[in-house]
Amino acid sequence: MAAFKDELSPVTGLEKAEAIPPQPELTVPSSQGIEALKDIVFGSTAGILGKFVEYPFDTVKVRLQSQSDHPGITRLRGPLDAFSAAFKSPEGAIVSLYRGISAPLLGAAIETSSLFFSYRIAQDLVVAASPTLRAQRDQHNGKVELPFGALLGCGAASGAFTSLLLTPIELIKCKMQVPIAPSHLASNLGYTATRPPGPIELIRSVFRSQGVLGFWHGQLGTLIRETGGSAAWFGSYEGVKMLFRQYDTSITQIADVKVWQQMVAGAAAGMSYNFVFYPADTIKSRMQTSSTEGVGIKRMTFAATGRALWHEQGLTGFYRGCGITVFRSAPSSAIIFSIYEALRRYFG
Repeated sequence: MAAFKDELSPVTGLEKAEAIPPQPELTVPSSQGIEALKDIVFGSTAGILGKFVEYPFDTVKVRLQSQSDHPGITRLRGPLDAFSAAFKSPEGAIVSLYRGISAPLLGAAIETSSLFFSYRIAQDLVVAASPTLRAQRDQHNGKVELPFGALLGCGAASGAFTSLLLTPIELIKCKMQVPIAPSHLASNLGYTATRPPGPIELIRSVFRSQGVLGFWHGQLGTLIRETGGSAAWFGSYEGVKMLFRQYDTSITQIADVKVWQQMVAGAAAGMSYNFVFYPADTIKSRMQTSSTEGVGIKRMTFAATGRALWHEQGLTGFYRGCGITVFRSAPSSAIIFSIYEALRRYFG
C-alpha cells in the first residue's frame, strides 16, 4: 500500500518527471530522420524508373523547343518527324533518343526525392502552425488530412525548393539532348558532329565560360515551372484521390485508394504539371541550349528569350512539343506515384 501511495504522490511524480525526459522529444528526431531517408530512397527509385519511360519523349520535346527559324536550317515538323529523324540517325535510334540520360537519371532521383521530401516537410510545418490540425493529428495517431488549399501551397513550396537543385542538372541534360551543328565554335571546344560532348566536357565548358553561377542559367524558368507545376502535380493527384473517395464507398480514407485509382490520379497529375506552365519550360530550354560561349556572345535573359520567341514563332512557339510532353507524362507520373506509394505501404 505504501508503494502504491508513493506512485500517486505529487512529490514523487514531480521527481520522476524531472529525472526522466519526455519520451516524444527523444523519438521525434529519429523518426524524422527515418522518414527523410524513406522519402529519398523511395522517391529516387520511383523517379529513376519513371525517367526511363519518359526520356525519349523528353528528348524529342527539347529538340522541338530549341530549334530556330533561321533560314537554311532543316526544321522538325512535329514529334513524328523528330522520332523519324532519330531512327535515321547514324548513331541509331536508341543512342539518339537516350543521349545524355546519365544526367537526367541523377536529376530524376534528386527531383522526385526532393519533391516528396519537401512536400512532407511543408505539410508538417502547416500542421505545426495550426492548433486544429495538431489536435486532429494527436487524436488519430499522427494521421491528419490537410485541406486541399494547404496541399496546393505545400506542392508549390516543394517545387520552389526543388528548382534550385534541378536547374544545373537540366542545363547539362538539355545541352546533351540537342545535336551540335558543325561550326568554328564547336571545333574550338573540341566537339564534332559524330562525337557529341559528354557531361564532364559540358560541365567544364560552362564553368570556364560562365563560372559557378552559369549552372543556374534558366533558373527563373525552372522556378516558375516547378513552383506552379508542382502545385498542379500534387494538387491534381490529391484532388483525383479525393474524388475517388467521394464516389467509392469502399474507401474510408485517402490511404485506402486502389492501385489503379492511384495510377489514374498520377496520370492526371503528370498531364496537369506539364501543360499548365509549359511556356516557362520552353523558354528555359531555349536559354539552356543557346550558345553562351565565345567573345561577344551575350547570355539571354528569361524575358528577352520570351520576346524573341514571340517575334519568331508567335504563341504556337511557346507550346511546341507540348502534345508529346503531356502524352508521355501520363504513364511516367502514374509509375512514379504508384511505386512511391507501394514502397511506402510495404516498408511503412
